[in-house]
Amino acid sequence: MFESLTQRLSSAFSFFKDKKEITPDNIDEALGQVRTALLEADVNFKVAREFTERVKARVLGAEKLPGVEPGQQFVHACHRELVDLMGPEGAQLEFAKSGPTIILMAGLQGAGKTTTCGKLAKLLREKHKKRPLLVAADVKRPAAVEQLKVLGARLSLPVFHVAGVGPAEVCARGVEEAKRTGADVVILDTAGRLHVDEEMMAEVAEIARRTSPHAQLLVVDAMTGQDAVRSAQAFHERLALTGVILTKLDGDARGGAALSIKHVTSRPILFIGTGEKLEDLDWFHPERMAGRILGMGDVVGLVESAATNISEEEARASYEKMVLGEFTLEDMLAQLRMIKKLGPMKKVLGMLPGVGQMVDKLDVDDKRMVRMEALFTSMTPRERLHPEILEMSRRRRIARGAGQDVDAVNELLKGFKGMKQMLKEMNRLGLGAKMGADAKRSALRDMSPTGELAAGGGGGGGLLGGLGSLGSGLGSLGSGLGSLFGGGGKGQPSLDELRGMMGQRSVGSSPNRGGKVESKKDKKARRKRGRR
Repeated sequence: MFESLTQRLSSAFSFFKDKKEITPDNIDEALGQVRTALLEADVNFKVAREFTERVKARVLGAEKLPGVEPGQQFVHACHRELVDLMGPEGAQLEFAKSGPTIILMAGLQGAGKTTTCGKLAKLLREKHKKRPLLVAADVKRPAAVEQLKVLGARLSLPVFHVAGVGPAEVCARGVEEAKRTGADVVILDTAGRLHVDEEMMAEVAEIARRTSPHAQLLVVDAMTGQDAVRSAQAFHERLALTGVILTKLDGDARGGAALSIKHVTSRPILFIGTGEKLEDLDWFHPERMAGRILGMGDVVGLVESAATNISEEEARASYEKMVLGEFTLEDMLAQLRMIKKLGPMKKVLGMLPGVGQMVDKLDVDDKRMVRMEALFTSMTPRERLHPEILEMSRRRRIARGAGQDVDAVNELLKGFKGMKQMLKEMNRLGLGAKMGADAKRSALRDMSPTGELAAGGGGGGGLLGGLGSLGSGLGSLGSGLGSLFGGGGKGQPSLDELRGMMGQRSVGSSPNRGGKVESKKDKKARRKRGRR
């Protein structure tokens, strides 16, 4: 969602590239570009103006730190103000100390309110060990009750509804049903409208009066821009909202609602919807979102996703293969399947530092991963373990088995060679650069592959944290994805460009670039080239 805003802000930050210091004059010019970027992203004009004023005050009032460049100081100030704008950090849903927690869900029609009820119930059950009861009180929209019942059946959760009575009475009886059955969370799905009107507001207010909800959450479609902010303001005047849920953050809208809605309503964003699946609802973290907007990625979110979707055994096996340099097509297939578990490729790449703003230049297509997997499964186990035996006759057979042409097989093998070469380089520069295989195995037995980032996350953090031990952390995954998608292809960043985005040293680069240590072999080769 924030790609265009990220690109515009990056352009504004580059203004300080050649500046020695920040002055009142040059910061005004840079903040003008930031303000324009925010307004083009559909951020409320008052919010954009106040944001730039606070950034200016923070930068000019900050003490100049030695070794910190003006551009870094400016970016840091923007990051902190974005966190404050969307914060506070750590806002949580409050649960009742006794009896069921009653959550009233309100919003306009089309915002995804009913689906979000199911997503929220799933999240509370799996992450907080709650026993939710869904109450279908949207009697206005055709099939709304049936939709909630279908969601309840998919989640194996009870759905309460009484036909022939008003919405407020349905909700009141639903709360009594929760007390009777021992449910500790009641989620009330109320009716929506195409626009805010008095009848809807009166109906929702009556439900709130009858049920005394502990939380009144507004479901807002982030793709509606400033209309979302205006509807949130209208609901807050009648309902005294406790929080907001932003849906469709995976869309292509400009993202202004996410930056404006908390400032306008003074209520925190609690959850964000990032897809259509029932598991695509996450707690909102202002600091992570600010990092993604500024092109810093969301490494913690990516590690948490890996921890949830990738087993410790898979991660450990993958990590050891990389460190030991024993990478085969079988391992590449395992990597591909692990990456697929993390979600859509654009979402995964957007969470990698420095890659989010480059996603449009990559040939990112989830269907391509399916086609690649078909090529892998068309090979025999021996061929995947020994790709050197794949002569042309075997390649033709693999292509026919996968319903593709030979060029697809050649492209896959080219990507494999590029990824294997990259891992060799990273292995040489990273863990055990001068160690033998036995010493590496011994080191692997004595250390945790989860790494510092995945501490407390369990599970699949091993893949991501393990890659971090090899050199530039998650950059290796980004470069690997670049290889999988044909990193040097037309209109795409090359493998060296991807390394540069991740802060890795490219082959043949100067010894001090990026703070990397030049090996003796590289130093000798560089001196030899110089003598020529």
